[in-house]
Amino acid sequence: MNPRIALATLVVADYDEAIAWYTGKLGFQLLEDVDQGHKRWVVVGPAAGGAALLLARASDDEQRSRIGNQTGGRVGFFLDTDDFRRDHAAMLAAGVEFLEAPREEPYATVAVFRDLYGNTWDLLEPRRQ
Repeated sequence: MNPRIALATLVVADYDEAIAWYTGKLGFQLLEDVDQGHKRWVVVGPAAGGAALLLARASDDEQRSRIGNQTGGRVGFFLDTDDFRRDHAAMLAAGVEFLEAPREEPYATVAVFRDLYGNTWDLLEPRRQ
């Protein structure tokens, strides 16, 4: 067996606004958008491949209460890049809200940003070993 994580669910308020944000602001690709009648199967992810996000529209009050805070305020998502400065500049130009200036850590160049719902992400360029 050779398992890998393929998808992570992100609870969203609206499919189309989430698709627009992730494709327009982060440059993700829309990988799947299948109407299933009562809901849609919507997957977005980086063009380079790897794990992707299943955008799941909240269907009740409990799910709606989790939008933007799926990890209790912790950074819950990590976006690796091979060129931090390039991608940080492009994201700023696209209107992505960064919560801090870029910083150098032993493991990476990193900065925290917020998505359209308030979930926090790390943009990071890992140190080469």
